[in-house]
Amino acid sequence: MPGKSTRTAATSKRPVKKSAKAATATAATRIDRLIANLNDWRGARLAELRALIHETDPEVVEEWKWMGTPVWSHEGMYALANAHKGKVKITFFHGARLPDPEKLFNAGLDGNKWRAIDIREGDELDTGALKALLREAVVYNTTHSVPKSRGSRA
Repeated sequence: MPGKSTRTAATSKRPVKKSAKAATATAATRIDRLIANLNDWRGARLAELRALIHETDPEVVEEWKWMGTPVWSHEGMYALANAHKGKVKITFFHGARLPDPEKLFNAGLDGNKWRAIDIREGDELDTGALKALLREAVVYNTTHSVPKSRGSRA
């Protein structure tokens, strides 16, 4: 019929879902770009945190969420990191449930779920204690029912 639009499945404009592998590559690229664009100590610190996460959890999945936040997952999200004006913050999703014998958590201590570590310029990072905390986060996710991530948001 003239004037009537007909769309078939082959010509419809539906968004194509990205594979998990493609989403991870995109997230990694975005995290690389974020680190490169931070032209000060915060970029170096974020790169150091990222390297520690990968060293501690070789099966980690990197994601990009909430319009610009690097997130690390292993059977669910366990950590995110952001560069703020005067600090880099690494937040653990289930931090309140994790043992922290070295008292690394210094932010979000009043909540019943999240805990964070605020790192300021010049702060020394106890990498051994942080790696232990990261391992505990992975163990927590693999032994508890935690919400699974729905993948990166592009």
